[in-house]
Amino acid sequence: MRLTSDWITAPRSQLVLRVAGGAAGPALFVGGSVRNAVQGRPIGDLDIATPALPETVMAQAKAAGLKAIPTGLDHGTVTIVAQGVAHEVTTFRRDVRTTGRHATVAFSHDIAQDAARRDFTMNALYAGADGQVIDPLGGLPDALAGRVRFIGDASARIAEDYLRILRFFRFTAIYASGPADAEGLAACAASRDGISRLSVERVTGEMCKLLQAPAPARAVAEMDAAGILQSVLPGAQPQHLPPLQRAEAALDAAPRWRRRLLALGGDSSGWRLSNADRKALTQAQQMLGTPATTAERAYRAGADIALDAALVEAAWADAMPSADLRRDCDRGGRARFPLAAADLMPPYRPGSALGAELRRLEEHWIRRDFTPDRAALLDAMRPPPDLP
Repeated sequence: MRLTSDWITAPRSQLVLRVAGGAAGPALFVGGSVRNAVQGRPIGDLDIATPALPETVMAQAKAAGLKAIPTGLDHGTVTIVAQGVAHEVTTFRRDVRTTGRHATVAFSHDIAQDAARRDFTMNALYAGADGQVIDPLGGLPDALAGRVRFIGDASARIAEDYLRILRFFRFTAIYASGPADAEGLAACAASRDGISRLSVERVTGEMCKLLQAPAPARAVAEMDAAGILQSVLPGAQPQHLPPLQRAEAALDAAPRWRRRLLALGGDSSGWRLSNADRKALTQAQQMLGTPATTAERAYRAGADIALDAALVEAAWADAMPSADLRRDCDRGGRARFPLAAADLMPPYRPGSALGAELRRLEEHWIRRDFTPDRAALLDAMRPPPDLP
């Protein structure tokens, strides 16, 4: 199979391949870019593998006038910047020792050894400067058919890094055209206790990526059936994801992992989330089941959070969202209360009475669907309680 994509023929890509190669052989595109191109998906980062040692890659890049950054020399990785685009170049490697979390590697000139240390067959695809796909381990048929399979013995691959359990479900959600591979699913179930050896940061990152997939419901259900979901998200209810996906599709709502997590429920307190993400989740959780209108929710917390809460409520009820939902979110998100404290002074003086009246007028404005203007609100103002 030969790829003819622009990212391969681009002058900067061809230049990086030339300077990253060595006497032992040419440099090759590898991994996600090749896999995605084979499946007709958008291309993200460009990773390159080479039999050349990192010091050679650095020297050749600098000789060609390119910026070379030693991002991970111990692991054979150099970042080459060409025309403002970063290309990560890594020397062929083989595993010397694995611990289930970290691997000790040695450099290699053998593409088969480099391919064998990867996780899934569809990730062990390479492409040369001419776009010709190189397939050392038979991963091309799997990529074309949408099969996410571990390389070699699935249990052995998982024992090298237990994060591969979660990656298996993420890749299945994104790249598989059918149910999860039976051998891989069984190996993940048998090895699930190894997840406890992973850092919370790695688990959180992988779960967020899984929930961000276009349609993760089936993979998450398989994860639950394998006894894995509850170990990373206790109390999760995967049955809510299929109706959520239908509700999202009805509004053409882009995937959002926070919304999927909200729908699943469960205890994510142990996840390592940013303060902003945790705050957004809390705000959406507090909205669920409340009588506030969608527009009011959007005014108070933003259109995105209001949309998430409304879609999750629809999913929990196994119902379609209102046709006006997005309009109400946008309207509430744009609404701006036309008064400030200074508008009430005088007759009010700074203090609790002023704050209480401002809040009352804001509630009055919200109940009337944000329609009263500044003059109407001032006409509705009550005199201060201490006014003679």
